[in-house]
Amino acid sequence: MNLRELFRAAFESIRAHTLRSFLTLLGIIIGVTTVVGVASVISGLNRWVQDKVIRLAPDVFVITKFGIITSREEFLDALKRPDFTPRDFEKLEATLTKTSAIGADITTRSAVKFRDRRLADVVVHGCTPNYAELLGKDLEIGRWFVEGDNLGAQHVAVIGWDIKDELFPRQDPIGRTLTVGGIPFRVVGVNVQMGSTLGNTEDNHVYVPMSTFRKTWGTRNSIDMLLRASGGVPGVEPAIDEVRAVMRALRHTPFRSPDPFGVVTPESIQTLWRQVSGAAFVLTLLIASVSLGVGGIVIMNIMLVGVVERTREIGVRLAMGARKKDIRRQFLLEAALLATAGGVVGVALGAGAPALVKAALGFPAQVTLGIAAMGLGLSTAVGVVAGYLPARNAANLPVVDALRDET
Repeated sequence: MNLRELFRAAFESIRAHTLRSFLTLLGIIIGVTTVVGVASVISGLNRWVQDKVIRLAPDVFVITKFGIITSREEFLDALKRPDFTPRDFEKLEATLTKTSAIGADITTRSAVKFRDRRLADVVVHGCTPNYAELLGKDLEIGRWFVEGDNLGAQHVAVIGWDIKDELFPRQDPIGRTLTVGGIPFRVVGVNVQMGSTLGNTEDNHVYVPMSTFRKTWGTRNSIDMLLRASGGVPGVEPAIDEVRAVMRALRHTPFRSPDPFGVVTPESIQTLWRQVSGAAFVLTLLIASVSLGVGGIVIMNIMLVGVVERTREIGVRLAMGARKKDIRRQFLLEAALLATAGGVVGVALGAGAPALVKAALGFPAQVTLGIAAMGLGLSTAVGVVAGYLPARNAANLPVVDALRDET
């Protein structure tokens, strides 16, 4: 039998039992739908995190008390580290030679008020004038505070979009005075709208000069320091090594002790996210594999029943010159076509999940050609594996016994 005849015989057999074939594929459909849907959402999340969450430039890194924490033990160890102080910032600024810029940021929480409108628990940043440049922050209107504002400890503030929207509806906030923690600040700028990131938003933040923050709230919290490496991305590692040497000397850290600080780079954030999303995908694949396995078992069972039902047909084909490998290929092809049909339906249904997520949350999730191919490949592979035993049994039927069968 040539390939065309094999396909024709396989299609006729599947079409003869349409309802049974569809019910056989439910496990495959559910498994492929799950895999395709989750893979599409995770792929979209990866792109979204890259664009919206990781805002550090490739040559900028952050030195913090905590760094990236991945376990309770790491958190407890980080709590024991000393805070970064203005003295540490001044020492690094005066000492480092492998960085082209260094900025600082310290935060607290406070209420913000304008006339009879009030927002509670707003994040207040005290930062250096180059903070916006280092983090790539853009302004909707107004300006960022400058070095003169910082040196003179001026009471000026840049506010987030939500604060403008809540406190200054249908008004231009530039030049108006709001109170932060009961202290008056003149608004000089408004950040562009950032939106929500995994439940958090930067649109309810207020930014004031570092010197003003220190004079108003002190430095009870640790300072985060942002540094731009000289020489671009290749200079990041040498710059981190230099910071490590200076800070260990300032902290009198023993040679074999770990660093008394954490380092955050764009690459470390991406690595952490890939680990989280990869673990989520593997877990989903394990769950979906149960459904795919059940679907494969159902296909195998139905194909074994089909061998019994078509024993005489198989005997006639063998008697008319069909080879054992032709019978084996026919049954394998039927199983593969069944599973692939389930994969096609699963891919179509799985495409609905990212479409719903994109419509509801705005994530750039969509089914790509690679994800669709993966879903179809999984389903086809399950069909081939499930069809092997029935195909072998059909090919090994004795011709005489098959012709004598009356089923």
